[in-house]
Amino acid sequence: MCAEKKFDPLENSAYEAVVGLEVHVQLNTSTKMFCRCENRFGAEPNTNVCPVCLGWPGALPYANREAIEQSLRAVLACGCEVGEFSKFDRKNYYYPDLPKGYQISQYDQPLGLGGQVDFFLDGEKAGVQLTRIHLEEDAGKNTHVAGRPVSFVDLNRAGTPLLEIVTEPDISSAAEAGAFLRNLRLIMLYLGVSDCNMEEGSLRCDVNISIRPKGAQHLETRAEIKNLNSFNFIEKALHYEISRQIDLKERGEEVVQETRLYDPERDETRSMRGKEAEHDYRYFPEPDLTPVTFTREQLEDIRSGLPELPVARLQRYTSELGLEDYPAGLLVRDHEAAIFFDACIELYPKARLVANWILNSLKEEANSRKTGISSLGLEPGRFVDLVKAVDAGVVSSQKGRDVLKPMLESDKPVVEIISELGLEQISDDSELREQVEKVLSEHPGPVEDVRAGKKNSVNFLVGQVMKETRGKANPGKVAEMIGEILSA
Repeated sequence: MCAEKKFDPLENSAYEAVVGLEVHVQLNTSTKMFCRCENRFGAEPNTNVCPVCLGWPGALPYANREAIEQSLRAVLACGCEVGEFSKFDRKNYYYPDLPKGYQISQYDQPLGLGGQVDFFLDGEKAGVQLTRIHLEEDAGKNTHVAGRPVSFVDLNRAGTPLLEIVTEPDISSAAEAGAFLRNLRLIMLYLGVSDCNMEEGSLRCDVNISIRPKGAQHLETRAEIKNLNSFNFIEKALHYEISRQIDLKERGEEVVQETRLYDPERDETRSMRGKEAEHDYRYFPEPDLTPVTFTREQLEDIRSGLPELPVARLQRYTSELGLEDYPAGLLVRDHEAAIFFDACIELYPKARLVANWILNSLKEEANSRKTGISSLGLEPGRFVDLVKAVDAGVVSSQKGRDVLKPMLESDKPVVEIISELGLEQISDDSELREQVEKVLSEHPGPVEDVRAGKKNSVNFLVGQVMKETRGKANPGKVAEMIGEILSA
């Protein structure tokens, strides 16, 4: 069955889309950005708060060094230009979840300027230019109660460190936006600066979207869609908003600069409020925080500690290790699997075999336990011992799966587990020949089919031998032996 083609409002259209993204990544520091309150999701409402993050008069902020260092890892990984001087600013606006009446952010001297994030789209390498990356504090969370004229405010999130990554209007489709965001999320995971859990709000995205006639160079009036927290919603919201703006243009109406919300139940965007301009925020330098300065030595020290990033890793897996695009992509998209894979091939450099066992058997065990590979507690060396045992014919590939579960439940050596379960593969020629000749004598029809050139019947006979030996025969040797006997 063919996959259903996704609707593309730009197909056969006279317009093209111009999309810019503002991505908010909540950093996984132990404490908040400007105070010592715990930075943790899921606490009882308004319990992880103090005078600083509540905005009490006279309570002074102080910058979180860990947050700044994590931010610099992201800035350098994205190829931004890092200034040796950066400062914080006050962004002034009123909203119930912003207790101070302003947000401590960065304006004209952020941590990073420029940069680019590369990714693959439909098998081709692509890239999106960045405008800036800056560090700020998050706001709290409003909960609106349906059917009641009240809203609840939880300020646990207020003051948590937030990295804002702003792109140029460099994206032209929902698919491109999705591919960029998926790879940006992977970069943050590889850097270890955020868990990027979209359901918990630690990765959110605001989308700025406008349309213009194909081939035009100017920018037209844009709308902003706020607080999208799933890749699927982002792509759907973009499709809807592009369609809405095309419809307005074709009716001779103008697009209004405004902030909109996406309603996933109705699959539509709705107007929320007029879109603010920069001057509306009345930025000015934060008087209670000193500027942050960096030396070249400090930056080089951070740069030297950056891990291999997703695109480079994918290219290494396919070009140097010889993996196919699909399994290589599966490994790279699962950071824990990729780290485990690299550790395994250091010990046993049969990349395809190791990748197959990780992506099938090991991932299946992890998924059944609803956890990641790193939480299984399996050392790469023990896992490699199992792969080696299968590769050497000590245990069959099918029975090797039965060894994996006991390995996760005890520290016994792999060979001991195989022996205790009686799963050693029969590779002794005399013992195999006895079983093969018994099966051949009991199935004369398939034997004649094989002699007549029907190769599929060989598989049937191999299966019968495997059944007789309860899966302990070496299927490769069995097939070879059947061929030798019947061709004699």
